[in-house]
Amino acid sequence: MRLDSTVALVTGASDGIGQCVAARFASRGARVLVHGRDADRTRAVADEVGGAALIADLGSPAGRTALVSHATEAFGRVDVLVNNAGIGWSGPFTQMSADGIRALIEVDLLAPIELSRALLPAMVERRFGAVCFVSSVAGRAGVAGEAVYSAAKAALDAFADSLRAEATGSGVRVGVVVPGAVSTGFFEKRGRPYGRERPKPVPPGAVADAVIRVVADDKAEVWVPRWLQIASSLRTLAPPAYRTLATRFGEPIRLASP
Repeated sequence: MRLDSTVALVTGASDGIGQCVAARFASRGARVLVHGRDADRTRAVADEVGGAALIADLGSPAGRTALVSHATEAFGRVDVLVNNAGIGWSGPFTQMSADGIRALIEVDLLAPIELSRALLPAMVERRFGAVCFVSSVAGRAGVAGEAVYSAAKAALDAFADSLRAEATGSGVRVGVVVPGAVSTGFFEKRGRPYGRERPKPVPPGAVADAVIRVVADDKAEVWVPRWLQIASSLRTLAPPAYRTLATRFGEPIRLASP
């Protein structure tokens, strides 16, 4: 898929992975719709890539509806949707509030599903478009202390697989990027810094390159780094060994009283 002259909406693009994705698309000649919640940072990125800034809170249905409306008005259409925005939470599941659970699922799962539902019909009608989901290794392997985040990403993976099957022959490409730890501010925002020795965080630009591969080369999924796929394979082929290693090398999170 040629990216020049396409219109790409990148959610969560005010910093980190999304900012790098926006820059990659702009360098390929795409017009970029830069989404974010922080108005100043979002506009700064939009200025850098020559795109349009869209300010919206994906944690509410009204915010998601507003984003779709503003996105389609800005350049007349959306050819590529990159569902990158996400929030995290780390700690014993028993200490996670009900509001925190709902907020995470709203942003990490419901938002990409609803945005895809809203923008797909026009892509199918034009028989041209792409949807890319930025998932996580947590959705494939499960991570102690991130039970809800892992569940949301696992559900997102299943949704993407199903959607890709449905989109066969429609002219719309659907794919997933599965990153491990990434050197962004995500870990500080989730409430606890990254504490594992391995895998070492990769730069956000590496994930952005994977997004380009999914969209431009019609890849079903790309892992970053690639070797992390071993964890998912081990879970399928040798579950007892996988669980032993996950317990031994994971961060020391245990259930606690709320």
